[in-house]
Amino acid sequence: MKAAVWHGVKDVRVEDVELKPSKSNEVVVRVAYAGICGSDLHEYLEGPVFIPVDQPDELTGGEAPLTMGHEFSGIIEKIGTDVTNFKVGDHVAINPTVTKGNLASDLDVYDGYSFIGLSTDGGFTSYVNVPEENLYHLPTEFSLELAATIEPTAVAVQAVKEGGLRFGEKVVIFGAGPIGVLVAAAAKAAGATKIVAVDLSDVRLKKALEMGATDVVNPAEVSDTIAAISDIIPGGADVSFEVAGVQPTFEQAIDATRPRGTVVIVSIFARPITFDPMKLMNAGVKLTTTIAYSKETFQQTVDLVSSEQINVKPVITDMIALENIVSNGFEALTQDKSQAKILIDLSKEQ
Repeated sequence: MKAAVWHGVKDVRVEDVELKPSKSNEVVVRVAYAGICGSDLHEYLEGPVFIPVDQPDELTGGEAPLTMGHEFSGIIEKIGTDVTNFKVGDHVAINPTVTKGNLASDLDVYDGYSFIGLSTDGGFTSYVNVPEENLYHLPTEFSLELAATIEPTAVAVQAVKEGGLRFGEKVVIFGAGPIGVLVAAAAKAAGATKIVAVDLSDVRLKKALEMGATDVVNPAEVSDTIAAISDIIPGGADVSFEVAGVQPTFEQAIDATRPRGTVVIVSIFARPITFDPMKLMNAGVKLTTTIAYSKETFQQTVDLVSSEQINVKPVITDMIALENIVSNGFEALTQDKSQAKILIDLSKEQ
């Protein structure tokens, strides 16, 4: 079968691979659709970030070269002898996070984590082995195409939960890439009445409005970004989300938040930034972070997306074939700001 295999920086090859024998606790998933994540793009442009290259991953045993893809949906093709809660033909979403499993669900990821598709073979191919504990049932009638967006949406849902957002509150989101616009959708579902998206790209701001933002600010078009936000939300946001991953937006997120409000860092910073704790203390702002999601949050996201309480359809901007994943996938995301979530259609690869 064909697979998109990471060999190194800007060296992702679509090549023939053999599916490894599945374990007794695993199922074989026939992949339907898989999304390209910002993490995948980082691996393509500047990896390895998460991909193990010098020795096998501690939790998965995987090592490069490996098949990428951690945002995917599919149908169970085969079950292992120890699998009890799933059967052949079930439609499933995949939580790609692999943890030690020693702590409670909301703490487990902070004890160490890896990902199917980043530290072991993933979903940019026709068939993949997945442990039963990483599977979530989907309604048979629900679109497997939309189901491929559940994993990044879970990141957004977890971020909203970490911010303690309540009905009627107001938020600002710095960064309107795929995760940023999904945070807008999750904030809308959580009852936010004002959702301000901030980005330098007008096309991304337009997507944010499609996904649930009520207002947008382009810093390139205003003399004072914080003043522009204050005109929309006098007194400051209850919760601000930093989803851009750079020093200026980190500082602006604090400045845009009301005293005793909360800033949630969602983005992965590519390099360290300077941090003065007094800026937080003098503003009376609380700072928290989030990485991935708990198992509870992933199930909640499955329910929210499959019931259409969170509308993920607008985030999908293109559908491509596996053979074009480099030119129409990774390179397109690098060069074209209008692209949000590009899906690989693997339903035709069987």
